[in-house]
Amino acid sequence: QVQLVESGGGLVRPGGSLKLSCAASGFDFSRSTMSWARQPPGKIFEWLSDIEKDSSDTTYAAFVKGRFTISRDNAKSTLYLEMNDLKPEDTGRYYCFKGRFSLRNERGQGTQVTVSS
Repeated sequence: QVQLVESGGGLVRPGGSLKLSCAASGFDFSRSTMSWARQPPGKIFEWLSDIEKDSSDTTYAAFVKGRFTISRDNAKSTLYLEMNDLKPEDTGRYYCFKGRFSLRNERGQGTQVTVSS
């Protein structure tokens, strides 16, 4: 079955950086668009970014464009999200999704990111 395991979250100061990983298994990762979304505390999910199966195209939410970079390594079946210039409002639980962002799609358990001084 599809398994997605996020890692790399943690506590970081404003302006800091983190790189999240999502290890995928149970499906042909190289044939799947992938996406990242987050859920801030007490709020609904926010889509962050998509990447095509061959990395030919990436898209970003306006509020992370220029700060976050999505990438993937199909040989390792791993999705990444590099996050720079983190702000307190970036605090939340970060999830990778198989396919484009939809709550009907499979996702992992998430990894917590807390941005605080």
